[in-house]
Amino acid sequence: MPDDRPITLLGIESSCDDTSAAIVRRGIDGRAEILSNIVSGQTDLHAAYGGVVPEIAARAHAEKLDVVTEAALAEAACDLHDLNAVAVTAGPGLIGGVLSGVMFAKGLALGANLPLIGVNHLAGHALTPRLTDGLMFPYLMLIVSGGHCQFLLVEAADRFHRLGGTIDDAPGEAFDKTAKLLALPQPGGPEVEKLAGDGDPTRFRFPRPLLDRPGCDMSFSGLKTALLRARDACIADAGGAGLPATDRTDLCAGFQAAIADVLEEKSRRAVELYLNARPAEPSFAVAGGVAANGAIRRRLQDLSDRNGLRFVAPPLKLCTDNAAMIAWAGIEAALLGRYDDMTLSARPRWPLDTTQAAMLGSGKKGAKA
Repeated sequence: MPDDRPITLLGIESSCDDTSAAIVRRGIDGRAEILSNIVSGQTDLHAAYGGVVPEIAARAHAEKLDVVTEAALAEAACDLHDLNAVAVTAGPGLIGGVLSGVMFAKGLALGANLPLIGVNHLAGHALTPRLTDGLMFPYLMLIVSGGHCQFLLVEAADRFHRLGGTIDDAPGEAFDKTAKLLALPQPGGPEVEKLAGDGDPTRFRFPRPLLDRPGCDMSFSGLKTALLRARDACIADAGGAGLPATDRTDLCAGFQAAIADVLEEKSRRAVELYLNARPAEPSFAVAGGVAANGAIRRRLQDLSDRNGLRFVAPPLKLCTDNAAMIAWAGIEAALLGRYDDMTLSARPRWPLDTTQAAMLGSGKKGAKA
């Protein structure tokens, strides 16, 4: 597809618990315009279970995909004939949700005689700074969300080099599990952040895993265990009558401080590696649900300022899962001439950097990350 023609894509996202459809246009000047971005969440459906239930999520996606797509087209004031292609998250994610989106996109593309583009969900996050800020390659990217956490050197729209990542839980998962341990509503990240703002981050000194080891790899599973023990000790001190409110806020503050310390230090190391390559326009970007955390954003902004990097964090609504980033990643793929056909498969695992060994192991379904 020529670079000097406007490109308008429909994006479909259904990898976890947000059903989303968006229309994004790239103008002849290369600038992106989000014409619509409809997101239907499932928080109420999963609230009673303390986390996302894959089977419930998949059914909800199947029920909402046509609804959000119609709403996205209506808000953008266009129809299927105005589109150049359909882009859909083909992985990684909860396989039922990913499959729902892929099958819906296939039917839509086939019926409207439109090209189909399968998008890696992580590429959607990694390319978001180009959607929102027109960032130039290469830039340093931190994807930090409920299911993923990794540093990427984004060299091109289809070339990503992993500098490091989590060897177990992602920070967003740790936030959600912490919220569950403290009897807070889900999704847990915003709830923990809200209480942390009123707490003492120095009262509980939680571990900072892997800071004593070189490199950019991270670990967050031990933090949950430490918090569980601290919570139980607080309940015992209170005579077993429950967790006092002050203890809850201080636990949140201490936990968030530990996450922020790890991300800041590992980011510093990633920045050092990135700057060694002497990029022409040094930039550090962050995306993913945890990127919406204000305390973490401020730490990374300060780190970038100290090192002379432009810091880019997308608007909060584009930090969490959304179809606008999938549509833009589809546009980037279209510019490279990469399309898919009706054999496109849903993939529960799909690492961006396939040149390195899997961080989290692999099996019949492939490498996890």
